[in-house]
Amino acid sequence: MLRNGLEPWHLLILAIVVIMLFGSKKLPDSARALGQSLRILKSETKAMKEDGAAPDTATDTEPLTPRTAQPAPGDTPPARPSGPEGSARTH
Repeated sequence: MLRNGLEPWHLLILAIVVIMLFGSKKLPDSARALGQSLRILKSETKAMKEDGAAPDTATDTEPLTPRTAQPAPGDTPPARPSGPEGSARTH
């Protein structure tokens, strides 16, 4: 009964059901989006492999500075300061 798994007529019925569910107009867009996602995933994994294989180029003489979030142009600062110094002044 299930000796061959999916046979060609199983795939045909599956294709007909998918076309009926999603419509023929949505399928090309969905396939295009899936292809772009796979391309992005492939390039990101390739970049991760290259980053992991590359030797560390940072020297020990470079000072390590913590990164801080900078406000975007046009952002307004909050009305009250946040953090421990802001909570002590609210009394």
